[in-house]
Amino acid sequence: MDELQKKYEELKALNLNIDMTRGKPSTRQLGLSERLMHIDISYTSKDNFDIRNYGGIAGIAEARELMGEIMEEPADNVLVLTSSSLQLMYDTVQRAMQFGLAGNTPWNSLPAVKMICPSPGYDRHFTICETFGIEQIVVDMRDDGPDMDAVEKLVAEDESIKGIWLVPQYSNPTGITFSDEVVKRLANMKVAAPDFRIFWDNAYAVHHLYDDAERQDHVLDIGEQCQIAGNYDRYFKLASLSKVTFPGSSIAAIASSPANVAEIKQRIFAQMIGPDKVNQMKHALFLKNKDGVLDHMKKHAAELRPKFEAVERVLARELGDVDYANWTTPRGGYFISFNCKPGTAKRVGEITEELGVKFTKAGSTFPLGDDPKDQNIRIAPSCPLVEEVEQAIEVLAFATKMAAAEA
Repeated sequence: MDELQKKYEELKALNLNIDMTRGKPSTRQLGLSERLMHIDISYTSKDNFDIRNYGGIAGIAEARELMGEIMEEPADNVLVLTSSSLQLMYDTVQRAMQFGLAGNTPWNSLPAVKMICPSPGYDRHFTICETFGIEQIVVDMRDDGPDMDAVEKLVAEDESIKGIWLVPQYSNPTGITFSDEVVKRLANMKVAAPDFRIFWDNAYAVHHLYDDAERQDHVLDIGEQCQIAGNYDRYFKLASLSKVTFPGSSIAAIASSPANVAEIKQRIFAQMIGPDKVNQMKHALFLKNKDGVLDHMKKHAAELRPKFEAVERVLARELGDVDYANWTTPRGGYFISFNCKPGTAKRVGEITEELGVKFTKAGSTFPLGDDPKDQNIRIAPSCPLVEEVEQAIEVLAFATKMAAAEA
């Protein structure tokens, strides 16, 4: 412990102030889309609609086609409604709670409503459940997706289970991508609830770290698989361009079966007259199509890749020879999932914060902030500089050793 204490004092003397809590694009990444702010646009959409005026509740044709390419859906199945996919997720749950889905009983009129939350997972999914009083059922997130044996058993036996939260490609926080088998089982599984829905939050559909196709992941299309299985209404796809252009100022879409899309349009008729069509046109002209998006994302990858590689390099150097720490090595997305010695994650977080480095709060990757093993920490390396990422991971590795020694 004397050596550890000496190292602690050395790190403390650096007076670090590094924030690794959220997956935010860096200033350099934001600069990649600067031209979007000044792009000249046409005020008439391809379907002869004046985008400056009221109307166009589903979004302009150009934006629906762009998002449809990214989401692997025909434009008619896509609604481009806002700038935040999280808002669309919240609104979708809100509508299910208040009005029900497909003519079924509103969720808030039922004695119990539950959702499956594969974990480690995305904390904002859990927050939506907490906000609406939805019980969260944890299943393990494995290397190829959620534990499908557990999922299939749960949904087949319990009618109060109404949905499952999924980030299927470069998942938050593990970075894994679902296998074809997992996607097919999700589409084909028997469910007790007729209004069961898959919330397919494909936030990282185009967020590859490598340009080489052989080093990229591509998840199977859940919409196509649900249609083949005869369960076309089972899914809601959600996506945005937040980490493509400007978070909070991009465009976001929900896609689903024709029946689900028609129901959403009916419900939002009282909520809005039309989305921000001018911003939609800017994005459509700036990015053009999926190929344009992929070309743009190569520039993001060039910024992100050195940071992810720095995390791997430092962790391997500092913790490669210990048996109580492991981490993921994703090929895309924004996060790395790190496991320290069970029972020490909260203490690791305390030590890193004392040394000037903030990570996402330990436990946040599980519902109600309760990591049963107290071992998972999410690493978000996107925003700091590469040298800051290296310093932050050195601190994390040290804190992992110190907490393990104290345990």
